[in-house]
Amino acid sequence: MPEGDTVWLTAHRLHDALAGRDLLRADLRVPQLATADLAGRRVLEVVARGKHLLTRLDGGATLHSHLRMEGSWHLYAPGERWRGGPAHEIRAVLETDHRTAVGYRLPVLALLPTAEEAEVVGHLGPDLLGPDWDAAKALARLTAEPGREIAEALLDQRTMAGLGNVYVVELCFLRGVTPWTPVGEVRAPEKVVALAKRLLEANKARPGHITTGDTRRGRTHWVYGRANRPCPRCGTTVRTARHGAADRSRVAYWCPSCQKGPSPHGD
Repeated sequence: MPEGDTVWLTAHRLHDALAGRDLLRADLRVPQLATADLAGRRVLEVVARGKHLLTRLDGGATLHSHLRMEGSWHLYAPGERWRGGPAHEIRAVLETDHRTAVGYRLPVLALLPTAEEAEVVGHLGPDLLGPDWDAAKALARLTAEPGREIAEALLDQRTMAGLGNVYVVELCFLRGVTPWTPVGEVRAPEKVVALAKRLLEANKARPGHITTGDTRRGRTHWVYGRANRPCPRCGTTVRTARHGAADRSRVAYWCPSCQKGPSPHGD
């Protein structure tokens, strides 16, 4: 699933392309929106809320989309060939005189009153890249359940919105704890919150989720994606296992030497 900085960048690009322009065509290819007529509506803004995209239109309507694992939005100039995938994967087309936004494989696409956006994003915690960011509230939510595994707590969008598995794994490495460490045993949890904010801010205008500061291929992450390879810091072999509840588990990567705490292998 895309991280919050990827969604922020998508929203930023859609906003630059569409905001302030009238829709010449809005083709929403999901059954519940097949008869929706948005032609003539002006796009007011496109904003990210955690991993959710909100395209706000005049007349008090919002088009809500979520990328999850496979979805993406692509922008094309008039007459440009669409290259995001086969036509049957297109779920939304928003056309203006300037650009056409095409949404591919969108698992979530809904039209709702702007005044009711809280129904789809109101459960989220403070947005790491949003104007409502509140570090104190995020910390309170993170530490509310001391026995909860740190990785599970960080992935929970109700704690703070925007973190995905890449950043969660890398945050655990940078703070020297395994993903299975109980929150109550993590030293200075406020530093976890502050570091999460810094990482997403540093990466929001570029792809790659770079956590090492090194943009070269194969050097962007400390442990994520490096199973059975040497830890860049100490040389110990990076290990991997699942973390989180069975129905929504993720792959964890960690260095048994640089990170302390419990693990499925008893390191």
